[in-house]
Amino acid sequence: MLTDHDIYLFREGSHGRLHEKMGCRLSADGARFALWAPNAAAVSIIGEFNDWRFDADHLTRRADESGIWEGHLATVRHGHAYKYRVTPHYGIAVDKADPFGFYCEKPPATASRAWNLDYAWNDAQWMGSRASRNALDSSIAIYELHPGSWRKKSGEFLNYRDLADALADYLTQMGFTHVELMPITEHPFYGSWGYQTTGYFAPTARYGTPQDLMYFVEHLHQNGIGVILDWVPSHFPTDAHGLMHFDGTHLYEHADVRQGFHPEWNSAIFNYGRNEVRSFLTSSALFWLDKYHVDGIRVDAVASMLYRDYARKQGEWIPNRLGGRENFEAVGFLRKLNEAIYRDFPDAMSIAEESTAWPMVSRPTYMGGLGFGMKWNMGWMHDTIEYMKLDPVYRKYSHGQLTFSMIYAFNENFVLPLSHDEVVYGKGSMISKMPGDDWQKFANLRMLFGYMWGHPGKKLLFMGAEFGQRREWTHEGELEWWVTGLPAHAGIQAWVRDLNRTYRSEPALHQIDFSPEGFEWIDVGNAEISVVAFLRKASDGSAPVLVVCNFTPVPRRNFLSGVPLPGFWREILNSDAHEYGGAGWGNLGGVQSSPVGAHGRLHSINLTLPPLSTIMCRWEADG
Repeated sequence: MLTDHDIYLFREGSHGRLHEKMGCRLSADGARFALWAPNAAAVSIIGEFNDWRFDADHLTRRADESGIWEGHLATVRHGHAYKYRVTPHYGIAVDKADPFGFYCEKPPATASRAWNLDYAWNDAQWMGSRASRNALDSSIAIYELHPGSWRKKSGEFLNYRDLADALADYLTQMGFTHVELMPITEHPFYGSWGYQTTGYFAPTARYGTPQDLMYFVEHLHQNGIGVILDWVPSHFPTDAHGLMHFDGTHLYEHADVRQGFHPEWNSAIFNYGRNEVRSFLTSSALFWLDKYHVDGIRVDAVASMLYRDYARKQGEWIPNRLGGRENFEAVGFLRKLNEAIYRDFPDAMSIAEESTAWPMVSRPTYMGGLGFGMKWNMGWMHDTIEYMKLDPVYRKYSHGQLTFSMIYAFNENFVLPLSHDEVVYGKGSMISKMPGDDWQKFANLRMLFGYMWGHPGKKLLFMGAEFGQRREWTHEGELEWWVTGLPAHAGIQAWVRDLNRTYRSEPALHQIDFSPEGFEWIDVGNAEISVVAFLRKASDGSAPVLVVCNFTPVPRRNFLSGVPLPGFWREILNSDAHEYGGAGWGNLGGVQSSPVGAHGRLHSINLTLPPLSTIMCRWEADG
C-alpha cells in the first residue's frame, strides 16, 4: 500500500520505486489499483472482469492532497485486460491505459493487462561480473538492434525468446560485447520504431510477454553479452489512450504549446518542473534496471530536453527565468535521474544521445555535469561520414575534418556511433555512402571501420552495417542476410568480427579511451597523401598499438612511420587481407624497427600501406 512516506517522495519528485506501489498490483485476492489523476471528477476500472462497464468498479480518491485514486477488485486475474475510465470535471470521459501497466494488449489494441513479473533469474554470474564489463576502461562494442526487422520467421516477428537464441549465437560469433535495443517500451505506431512511447513500464507485446523479455536478457547475459535499452523521456505521443490530457488537464505535459508540444515530432513534451512527473520518469528508468536486469539505458534526444528553443523558430518558445534558452527543469531532472541510477545500480551504464556542445554531459553532477556515464559523439560521426563520402582525390582538402575529433575527444566519455539514424530517410546504407566502384566501396568501408575501432571511444554499429547491407534500413522488412553469401560482404563481416576480437584482446585499444594518456599522434598532418598514423596505449603496461590509415586508393610503399619503442611491430590487422576481400597488400606479419628518426621519434618502421586500408601493428620487444 501507498504510505505517507511514498506520497511525500512522490510529491517531492524523488520517488524511484513507484512501480512497486502504483498501477495494477495483483495479489492472491484480486488486484489493487492506484492512479494519479488529481483533476479527475471520477475514475473507474473497466475490463474483461466486469464486461467493460464503467459504472461497476469505481476508485476512491485519497483524503490527502496527492491526487491518487485507489481501489481493490477481487475479480481481477493475471492476464485480464483493463483500462481506467477517467471522467474530468469538464469534458468527456476518456478510457486510458495504465501509465504504470506492466503489459499491454498487442497493438493496435490499447488496453493494459494485469500482469505479475515473477521470474526465476539465472544470471548471477553475469550480474556479479557486470561492474568490470561496463567499466569505462573495458572493451565496449555495441550492436544496435531493431528487434522487429533483424530477422523474421515466415514473414512474422521473432518473439523475444527466439530472438535471444539467434542473437546470442550471432553476437558471440561476431565478438560484440553489448546489444542496444531500440525502444521496446510499448508504442502504438510501429513506424515510430518505439520512440513514441505509451507504456513506460511495459515491453511491447509485439514480441512476447514480460517473462519472454526477461528470458532474452538472461540468455544474453549467460552468453556474456550486456543489454542496453533505448529510453525516451523527451516526449510522448498524443494518442487518446496515452498520457496526453490524462485527467482532462495537461497533467504530464506543459499546457503551453511553446513548452509542451514538439513541432518536429508532433508529440507532447513532459513537464520536468512537475515533481510527480519526475518521480514517474525516474521510476521508469530504475524499473528496467531493476526488474529486467538490463545493463544500461541510452537516453534519447537529450538535446531536445536541454534547450527550450529546440526545433523552434523565434517566437515559438519561452525563455527561462534568466532570459536564456536552457531548460533548467530538464537539466535538474537529468542530474537527479543519473544520481539515482548510479546510486542504486553503480555497475550499470547511463548513456546520452546528445548532439550539441552542452558541456560536461558525461561528468559527475558534483562537478556541475549532467551525470551520464557516456555520451554519443555526434560530431565525430557527422565529420567522419562526410569525409568518407568524398572522392579520395578531394580528401586532402578536408584532412582537418578527419582529424578535428581529437581536439575534443577527451572532453567527454564518448561512444562512437554509426547508428540507425545514418541509414534511413534517403541517407542510404553505409556501403552506399562510400565513393567509387564496388571494390573501392568495400575497401572504404573496411578502412572506416578500422579507423573507428582504432579511434578513442567505445563503439556502436547498427545492424546490417557489419556485413555491408546495400539497401537502406526499413523497419518493415528484415536485413539482407542473403548477401553474406557473397565474398565482398562476407569479407566485411569477417573484418568486423576480427576488429571486435582484437579490440577486446588488446588493452591498448580500450583501456584509456577517455584520457589523452591513451592516445598519441604519430602523423597527423599528412594531408597531401591522406594518411594518418596514431598510437594507442594501455594503462596496465601492455604493448602499444600503432594504427595507420591510408584514405586513398594508392598503395604507399616505404612509408616511414616513427615509433616510440625499438623492436618488432607485428601486423595484427590489415583490412586489405584476402580473407576480408582485399588484394593482399601488407607487411608479411610485421616489421623490425630501425634507429632512423621519423615524426619526432628516434626509431621508425618502414611500412607498406595497402590502398584504402587500415593496418594495426602491436609492439613486441623481440621479433
